[in-house]
Order: sequence, then structure tokens, then C-alpha cells
Amino acid sequence: MPAIIGPVQIVNIGGGTVQFGDSLYIAPKANSKTNSGQGAFNTGGFIITNNGLSSSNVLDCNVIDQPTVGNN
Repeated sequence: MPAIIGPVQIVNIGGGTVQFGDSLYIAPKANSKTNSGQGAFNTGGFIITNNGLSSSNVLDCNVIDQPTVGNN
């Protein structure tokens, strides 16, 4: 069924999918990797983190974890 689209203003896109009208299949794909030490992603009003030795292994031996190029 056709869709009638009126005036559209997109100010900012920070990722995601914008779809106008009819669609059978939408499958956005993305991947990322984040390295951080212990206690790095703590959130809250009052946080006390006591870490002795903190280290992150950022060596990526397999180079490609999950490719998204050929999976459309």
C-alpha cells in the first residue's frame, strides 16, 4: 500500500534507520568493540571503586570478529 509522505525535516541523525513509506524488510547492521579497565563503566550517585591492578588486553588476535559487509 503506498504511503503519502508530507513535509519532513531531519535535524540530526546519530545512528539508526530512517524509513519512509512501505518496506518489506529492514535490517540495519553495526558492530563495535570497547576496551576498558575494571570500574570504568560504573554509574550512579555515589561510587567507590577500589581496584588494585587494572589492565585491559587490547590485543586482537583474530582481527575480524564479526564481519557485517557481506551480510546484507
